[in-house]
Amino acid sequence: MKKYGAVISVILLCFLVLSCYPGQGYAQEQVISLKYAHLMAASAKQASLAKLWCDEVEKRTNGKVTVTFYPGGTLSSALKTYDDVVKGLADVGFSAFGLTPNRFPLTQFIELPLGYKNSYVATKLINEYYKKFFPKELEDVKVLYLHVASPNLLCTSRLVKSLEDIRGMKIRFFGPSLKIISALGGFPSAVPYPEVSNSLHKGDIEGVFMTWEGILSSNLAGTIRYVTDNYESAYGLSYFVVMNKNKWNSLPRDIQDTIEKINEQWIEMTGMAWDDMNQQGQAAGLSKGVKFISLSNEEKNKWKDRMRPIFDQYAKDTNTKNPPGERVLRFAVEYLLANQR
Repeated sequence: MKKYGAVISVILLCFLVLSCYPGQGYAQEQVISLKYAHLMAASAKQASLAKLWCDEVEKRTNGKVTVTFYPGGTLSSALKTYDDVVKGLADVGFSAFGLTPNRFPLTQFIELPLGYKNSYVATKLINEYYKKFFPKELEDVKVLYLHVASPNLLCTSRLVKSLEDIRGMKIRFFGPSLKIISALGGFPSAVPYPEVSNSLHKGDIEGVFMTWEGILSSNLAGTIRYVTDNYESAYGLSYFVVMNKNKWNSLPRDIQDTIEKINEQWIEMTGMAWDDMNQQGQAAGLSKGVKFISLSNEEKNKWKDRMRPIFDQYAKDTNTKNPPGERVLRFAVEYLLANQR
């Protein structure tokens, strides 16, 4: 019996030691590993900011969560990112709403010519929209945060100061700008982005909707000679950062709370980052001779009036959505009236 009792004592002691000093394999099992798919190259500012988000999650969870970052479409192509997150092929994904037309018709209210003048306000607006309405079209993922690039303005090779100047002008369109160009009286032209500079030189097109940052990064200062102050008919492209819903639901509550707090910070930082890039682009463009053309108040109102059919069509197309598009538009207008500087 004494011998048997000694054996039991040794076994119990072993269990005690193992419980106090877990082995390496056991410790590794406690670490939650996430894979983050990003559409932009690692050198892009928004990709760098996303990588900082990954680092911050690891830091603020004391290493309980690690995030492996895959920039430049190396884990999931930009077109498939949302679906790959839904399927769990990626745990977190960053891509553009506009890459899958008609997939998110309600949320793309933000790409209408609402009149916002910077990314910060638009980014705050789209996140407030999500928190208020929780749109059905995004219910198959956990939305971490949303954001909007700086407005695309009318950039041209010849002077535009009025609707008369834009009548019949050949302007390269992409996504939302197709309807805007038509409403202003221009002629939408389908030109691949890499051919914009050459098409402007040759006169095949006379303008393009673009951000100041786009002029800088595409080295178009000189080819583009004028940027018109047409915020009343401008638009910004919108982006999502989403997580697989099952993965999110599997996270401990304290980790969810930590990530939510980080997301709130990144809403602010992301909006400011877009605007910072745009301001740098504007400074560079002006220094290279690009002229910023102001419209008269009367002319601005004329351009704004031309946008009304676009809003009417959005409301008509989304009146059966959850929530109805008219409610979303009303919310957006009221938000901008209260928060736009």
